[in-house]
Amino acid sequence: MALFVLVVSFLIAEFSRILLHKYIRYLAKRAKTDADDIILAMITHPLQLFILVTGLYIALASFSTLTKSLSLIEQSYFVFTVILVSYCASRLLSAFVIRWMKVQKRFEKAPKLITKIISFTIYLLALLIVLGYFKIDVTPFIATLGIGGLAISLALQSTLSNFFAGLHLISDRPINVGDYIELEGFGGYVEDIGWRSTRIKTVIGSNPNTIIIIPNSKLSESNINNLSLPSKDIPVTVECGVAYGSDLKKVERVTLEGAKHIQKTIPGAVKKFEPYIRFHTFGDSNILFTVVLRAVDVVDKGLLVHEFIKEVKERYDKEKIEISWPVRKIIT
Repeated sequence: MALFVLVVSFLIAEFSRILLHKYIRYLAKRAKTDADDIILAMITHPLQLFILVTGLYIALASFSTLTKSLSLIEQSYFVFTVILVSYCASRLLSAFVIRWMKVQKRFEKAPKLITKIISFTIYLLALLIVLGYFKIDVTPFIATLGIGGLAISLALQSTLSNFFAGLHLISDRPINVGDYIELEGFGGYVEDIGWRSTRIKTVIGSNPNTIIIIPNSKLSESNINNLSLPSKDIPVTVECGVAYGSDLKKVERVTLEGAKHIQKTIPGAVKKFEPYIRFHTFGDSNILFTVVLRAVDVVDKGLLVHEFIKEVKERYDKEKIEISWPVRKIIT
């Protein structure tokens, strides 16, 4: 009888796998959202495992020689079921929260701290359910946690400070995962906001493609220049100068022609943006001005400046526009 139950449970588990993968997945593809796909991907294997363990439980319960151990078998089966349900609930809830945050445009990539908090909460509830099943009074346990929590909080002030600073960064959103930010001395993309620290990946500078780890408390108190807000594309400013004898109207026209050509042809440039020029300083040897372009991302900034300088230098040479070098007159 036990062997028959095990074989039947194995067949049911295999049949459920085939049913989920072939028929229900076909219906999920016709749905307008990917919610069905998320659910199927996360419950298929746990469902098979639950069916097999249920079959094992029924098979063991059918042995008359295990009557004295039936209570232990039932308790083990209950604990396993709670853990499995908690595991599925944690994964599903985390996935849907992340998906909701992306739909609401809050985060392109959700911080891992959010999923860790969700998992911790669900597993804590599972622990309380198991303790209640075994009729263990949780009041002393909660009181002990309160006293122990006070002692731990005093010993781990720095860790807790970083944890709550991480929650502040997620809720207040001065930065989001995927944003390009600049701090004192370096800049990079926010890779993740963890429970203790934030990881930033550099892309330019002397050490590109390195991960810099900053404690959340220190980051929350720093002056942050978030170049991804309010939009992902960033301004690109180039400082230029021409000789005092130059025709400034001609300089403006030639420079803007070159800037517009670069803006419309170079990959990584915002095609719809109109570059502009602003004269601002009578320098020592040149009249100085700023040209403003716009790049899709910070990694495109270098190429835009590179191509613009080549383009403008070629046009200045053709139009006989002079860029003077510093000259000093010494009168004796």
